[in-house]
Amino acid sequence: MAPNLVFSIFRLNILILVCIFLSNVNSREVDDTLVFTVATSETDGFLRYQRSAIEYGIKPIVLGLGEDWKGGDNIRYRPGGGWKVNLLRNALEAYKDDTNRIALFTDGYDVMFLSDLSSIIDKFKKTDARILFGAESSCWPDAGLESLYPTVESGKRFLNSGLYIGYVPEIYKLLTYAPLKDENDDQLYFTHAYVDDKLRNQLNFKLDSNSEIFQNLNGALSEVELYQDSEKEYTEFKLKNVVSHTEPLVIHGNGFSKTKLNALGNYLARAWTPEEECRHCRWGHIDLQKTKDAKMPVVLIALFIENPTPFLQEYFLKIGDLEYPKQKIHVLIHNNVKYHVPHVQEFVEGYGSKYLSLKQITPDDVVTESNARDLSLDLCVQKECDFYFSVDSLGHLDNPHTLRLLIEQNRTVVAPLLVRPEKAWSNFWGALTQDGFYARSHDYLDIVYNKKRGLWNVPFINTCYLVNGTLLRKYGRTQLNYVKGNLDADMAFSGNLNDLDVFMYVSNRVEFGHLINAESFDTTRTAPDMYQIFENGRDWAARYIHPEYPEIFNPNKKPLQPCPDVYWAPIVTRQFCNDLIAMMEAFGRWSDGTNEDNRLTGGYEAVPTRDIHMNQVGWEPHWMLFLQKWVRPIQEHIFTGYFHDPPRSLMNFVVRYKPGEQPSLRPHHDSSTYTINIALNEVGKDYEGGGCRFIRYNCSVTDTKAGWLLMHPGRLTHYHEGLLVTKGVRYIMISFVDP
Repeated sequence: MAPNLVFSIFRLNILILVCIFLSNVNSREVDDTLVFTVATSETDGFLRYQRSAIEYGIKPIVLGLGEDWKGGDNIRYRPGGGWKVNLLRNALEAYKDDTNRIALFTDGYDVMFLSDLSSIIDKFKKTDARILFGAESSCWPDAGLESLYPTVESGKRFLNSGLYIGYVPEIYKLLTYAPLKDENDDQLYFTHAYVDDKLRNQLNFKLDSNSEIFQNLNGALSEVELYQDSEKEYTEFKLKNVVSHTEPLVIHGNGFSKTKLNALGNYLARAWTPEEECRHCRWGHIDLQKTKDAKMPVVLIALFIENPTPFLQEYFLKIGDLEYPKQKIHVLIHNNVKYHVPHVQEFVEGYGSKYLSLKQITPDDVVTESNARDLSLDLCVQKECDFYFSVDSLGHLDNPHTLRLLIEQNRTVVAPLLVRPEKAWSNFWGALTQDGFYARSHDYLDIVYNKKRGLWNVPFINTCYLVNGTLLRKYGRTQLNYVKGNLDADMAFSGNLNDLDVFMYVSNRVEFGHLINAESFDTTRTAPDMYQIFENGRDWAARYIHPEYPEIFNPNKKPLQPCPDVYWAPIVTRQFCNDLIAMMEAFGRWSDGTNEDNRLTGGYEAVPTRDIHMNQVGWEPHWMLFLQKWVRPIQEHIFTGYFHDPPRSLMNFVVRYKPGEQPSLRPHHDSSTYTINIALNEVGKDYEGGGCRFIRYNCSVTDTKAGWLLMHPGRLTHYHEGLLVTKGVRYIMISFVDP
């Protein structure tokens, strides 16, 4: 073997041995490193902290778990927390002389690990510090100490006590350099040590000014960004500080930055990845599908009707159709709208006896929204319910499994994503302004339009949400309620949850339902839901378009043709017919059936009828949309080759035929390219006689069906007459299209 080759192999073996040695040393360091946090209870924030630790193989030692908090009042960002120092000091007592052992301390409720312990240790050792604390931009809690801080070349100058790492002997000396009461402030304690030049130098005590390891968010919200790291076999969201050009390994939502941490936490620590999407959704998930009805959790469903709301009957039907055992449900209804009393009563009569209990708060009780919502929380506690499910009248739960799916998600507070169809208006906010109002998060539209599916920690929810009953029993009504300053009930409740550091999630893992738009709903109108075709088109169509309408376009079926070039098709429901008749009869000003008609340009009608025009009841624009969305496709399907979008119509009216008034109509041509004639009531039941005769073909259509339209050419070929009504009242809707 050549000497050079022997030497090269020897060098390679030495290199391998060195790498193995260093790897073993590093492994021992990781194994010997102590990671501590303090948490008295398993809050949402603590569970997130644990999940991030598990994700990166970190095993923190939790101090104070199950004990009462003794660290003063730092819940509202007031000084406190000395108890944390004393707990850690006691925990390190046994290791205080171990010069090679490292200890890492983090807060427990507002911290996430972003990497493994090996990476954290490597970066720490490169600082040549014996103690390293996280840094922030403000001197707190005593701004008077600012001048005592040493200057820094770059980055943050001031100490934050929520994150620190160091060798145990030095940390122990730091924890014992002066006495500290449990209720005194830990950050002030460490600050005094840091600004003491002698002590700082003795302990080799430094700050992580450029966020190499520790990122404190307060005062640095604009400095951090998410980015996608695709260097491994999977894509992972990571955090970078765009000012210091570093990638922090531990993040801390200190001070008023918790909302930002919650948003970042939706992605960090591999919570959400493009390949697997919502990985953290699986944490804590339970399966109720095989649970027997008798073992299902008890739920209080609280229904709130605070304002006039369209399509309320459908809202109640969907509540009643929830796939959940009704013998496990208590119901409370707060109705603040007298117009909706019959709708509530219909629901109570149809479903009330099936539930464990049902309680009503009526408009006559004069209970405010906030008080009613607080009463519903109290009722849930009184009934010993396992879950509280609040559903406002604006929230339509189209998915009958919504309640079960939300319970299975096993979160303290979780809302199903509900969106106004084709709009960006939803039941959550992705971010908040500094004064606590709406702000759009970077991923709001991705969530709303389901480009990203998952479970999202958000600062505000409304309309529909599920609350774990343990939360109601944990906090008294002074802490958890629907009152907060001058805020409305929704903002007050979400604000109080934020103050308690209770996470609110919104789920779009599946389709749950949608929101109703009630802004223009006018209950002074007759049949006000009929006027909602623009604002709530999906719900309007579900109620008013005939269920057999899609079959018109079935390629395997021929269009029905009772007479030559006269087509017959289902288009609207009986509810549409009834409501349109009610609108016209409530208006009541039927024309007199003479040729003089001041509603028309020129004031003359050649073939007069007893009628009311759509524009007289404010329904002309609604009818034009109806023509475009549902009539025009039929016309294009049966009269191939004719296309006009949108269709035009100057004459749209409801005709009333009855004996003694105007029972029939003489032969005539229509001034249209094509005419539609919709029967609004039922022959043989509502009237006798009637129908339409096409004279050229001697063909009559007399067995008309309510909700079905006749469509035929208007000019030249289809000379026709309205046949005599001999009994009752016949109503038809007429439109002369493309005159």
